[in-house]
Amino acid sequence: MQYWIMGAGGIGCALAQACLARGDKVVMFSRTQPALVGIQWQAVDNTDQVALAEATAAYALPDRVINTLGMLHQGGQRPEKRIEQLSDAAFNNSMRINTWPTLAMAQLVSARLTRSHPLQFAALSARVGSISDNRAGGWYSYRISKAALNMAIKNIGIEWQRRFPAATIVGLHPGTVATDLSSPFRSGLAEGQLHSPEQAALHLLQVLDGLHPEHSGRLFAWDGQEIQP
Repeated sequence: MQYWIMGAGGIGCALAQACLARGDKVVMFSRTQPALVGIQWQAVDNTDQVALAEATAAYALPDRVINTLGMLHQGGQRPEKRIEQLSDAAFNNSMRINTWPTLAMAQLVSARLTRSHPLQFAALSARVGSISDNRAGGWYSYRISKAALNMAIKNIGIEWQRRFPAATIVGLHPGTVATDLSSPFRSGLAEGQLHSPEQAALHLLQVLDGLHPEHSGRLFAWDGQEIQP
């Protein structure tokens, strides 16, 4: 099986390693080169659609695309606890990283898909992007960008069912994973709630293995349970 993996963070690299261990081929698209043996790597900013188009043009469409990009805090940007802390710069940055790359890649692959190509496209989302599950509030730019991602996945899923019925697009919630994204927010976690990147990768691949076109446009947690929007 051939994979395109967007992003070389903790989960992206763990997914690549897990795929290689299964005998799959992996092309990674990221700004920094991962310290992995056996993959092909393309240097690219996944938020730049023109650069992404150039980076993917030399490759045949894969069996699976996984977008692992996600940003909760960056530099001086932190999750907002109150509406007064929200800024247009933080909001736009969250949308650029958490939402846009999935849309950009979906545009690129849609231009090349056929009705019979059984592509699986997964983007890492988050339970906090569920509107119906939001009981705590806060984290405005992150929640909104992930909710927008979930809507993008739903929209693309509906369109693909008409145009490319063999293809599937889903959102995947990896749980709380021991990466830089979650590092400031792990206090108080119950035992067993924090997953290693390696555990998360195996969980996510297991979920993908059980998904089919009828699941397109939906959001699933690491344990296979569907998350309502």
